[in-house]
Amino acid sequence: MAVGLDATAGTPAVELSGISKAFPGVVANNNISLTVWPGEVHCLLGENGAGKSTLMQILSGMYHPDMGTIRMFGREVRINSPRQALELGVGMVYQHSTLIPVFSVLENLLLGSRGLILDRQGALKRFREYSDLLGVDIDPGALVGNLALGQQQQVEIIKTLWKGSSVLILDEPTSMLTPQAIEELKEVVAQLKQSGLAVIFITHKLHEAMEIGDRISVLRGGRLVGSTGPSVLSSADSSEIRRMVIEMMFGKEMRAATNVAEARDHITGKSMREEPAGRPVLELVDVSVEAQHDEAEVQGVSFCLHAGEILGVAGVDGNGQRELAEAIAGQRRVTAGDILLNGSSISGCSVSDRQKMGLRYVTDDRMGEGICRSLSVGRNMFLKRIGQKPFWNWGRADEVLIQKMAEKLIQEYDIHTPGVESRCGTLSGGNIQKVLLARELLFDPKVVVFSKPTHGLDLKTTGMVRERIRCLAEEEGVAELLISTDLDEVLDLADRIAVMYRGRISGIVDNREGIEKTIGELMVGGSL
Repeated sequence: MAVGLDATAGTPAVELSGISKAFPGVVANNNISLTVWPGEVHCLLGENGAGKSTLMQILSGMYHPDMGTIRMFGREVRINSPRQALELGVGMVYQHSTLIPVFSVLENLLLGSRGLILDRQGALKRFREYSDLLGVDIDPGALVGNLALGQQQQVEIIKTLWKGSSVLILDEPTSMLTPQAIEELKEVVAQLKQSGLAVIFITHKLHEAMEIGDRISVLRGGRLVGSTGPSVLSSADSSEIRRMVIEMMFGKEMRAATNVAEARDHITGKSMREEPAGRPVLELVDVSVEAQHDEAEVQGVSFCLHAGEILGVAGVDGNGQRELAEAIAGQRRVTAGDILLNGSSISGCSVSDRQKMGLRYVTDDRMGEGICRSLSVGRNMFLKRIGQKPFWNWGRADEVLIQKMAEKLIQEYDIHTPGVESRCGTLSGGNIQKVLLARELLFDPKVVVFSKPTHGLDLKTTGMVRERIRCLAEEEGVAELLISTDLDEVLDLADRIAVMYRGRISGIVDNREGIEKTIGELMVGGSL
C-alpha cells in the first residue's frame, strides 16, 4: 500500500507535541501531546467542545496550530492545507459523505487525477486491490447516490487509501449506519489495522471505543487528560475501564452514574415493563405527507401510541422521518389519511392549537427552527407562549415572570449560560438542546415527538436527555415518539420500534433482546 511517507518500524505514525490553538474567547487546544502508532486504532473521546475536532482539523490541514509541532514517521512537518495533508498521508472520512452522488464510484475516485487521458483499466485494477484488502464488494460502475450509506463510507475509505494515506481519521463513522453496516465497518477497520495503517477513530460511544480501540485518549476542556493503552484495555475489567474513562471525561462526580449506565448496557430498553401501556393517545391512520424535491414521500403510515409508551422510530436518515415528525407537529400538510389526538382529528389544526392540546415537538434542527439565535435564553424558552397568559398581558411581556421562570429552568436542566439575558445562539449544542427540552416539556405535555434528541451531544448530556425522556413516560405517563438514527438510543429507551424505509413503515416490533438483526433488515427494505 502506498503511503505519503515511508513507514519505519518502531516509529510513531504521528506525534503531536504541545499543540495549542485559540480562537476569540476560547482556547480549543491547550498544550496537547498525542502519539499515534502504525497498525493501531486510536480512539479519541471527549464531550462537546473538548477540542477533538479542532485537533483533527489541525492534523488534516484545515487549521494551523498557534504552538507545537507535528511529526510523521519521525520527520517534522508543517501542514498548511488539506491537500498537503493528503500528500503527507493523512486522510479523513467525515461524518457526512463528500462523494458526488450523480457520479459513479470509479468517477469519484478519479476526481482530481492528473493527465489528459485517464487510465480506467489501471484504475479498475487498483480499485479491486483495495476492495480485496478491505474485504468489500462494491460495483465500481454504480452511481454513488444509489449505494447504501455503509457502502458510501467504504468508498470514502478507499478514496483516502487511493490518495496514499498512511493515517486515517474516521469522524463519528457509525452515527448513521445500520447494525449490519456497523459490523462491516468494524471488519474494514480491522483490515486497515492489519495492513499497518494508523487509524484515529472519533466517537461519542464509549462501548465502541472499548470494543475496537487499541488505545483511548480523552480530551476535556481543550486538554489531554488521560490515555489508556493496549496493556490496560486487554487486561482490565470492562466495567473498570468504563469508570476510568468516564472519570477522565467528566470527573469523579460521574463515577456513581456509571453503575446505572452499565446495567442498562445489558438491558434492551424498557422491554421489561411490568405494566401494559395506557390508553391510546396519538393515532396515525394511513397518513401520507407532502414532500418537496429530494425529500422522501411519506405514504400510508399507520400506528397507535399509548400513554406512558415510548415508540421508537429507527431507520437510515432521509427515509421520511423528518417529514413525518413535521406533519404530526403541524408544520407540514397531510395529503391523505388522518392524525388523531385523544380520538379527535387534528389534521386541520395549527401548530399553536396542537401545542395547547399537549402535543410538543423537539426538533433536530436546533440552530435553525429550534431557536432564535439573537434572542435571549429566557425569551427562547417562552417563544411558543407569546401572547398567552400569564407571560403576556395586554400585549406586553411580563419580564419579571419570564426571568424568574427561566432562571428556575436553567437550574433544573443544568443549562450552562452566563445568564438569562445571554444570546441563545452563543450556547453550545448541548445547552441549546436543554433549552429546547425545557421549552417543550413545560405545561403538562401529553405527547412529545423527539427528533434525534441526542445527536452530536457528549456522553454526559446524552445521559441527561435520555433520563428525562425515560422519566416522562414512566413517571408522568407522557406518550413519546422517539425518532433517532442512533439504534443504541432506540434500543435503550423504546417499548416498541417502528422502522421507516423510503417513506413507509417497513415493520413494527417489540423491543426485546436480540432484535437488532431484524431491525437492521427492516432498515434496508426487508419485511417481517
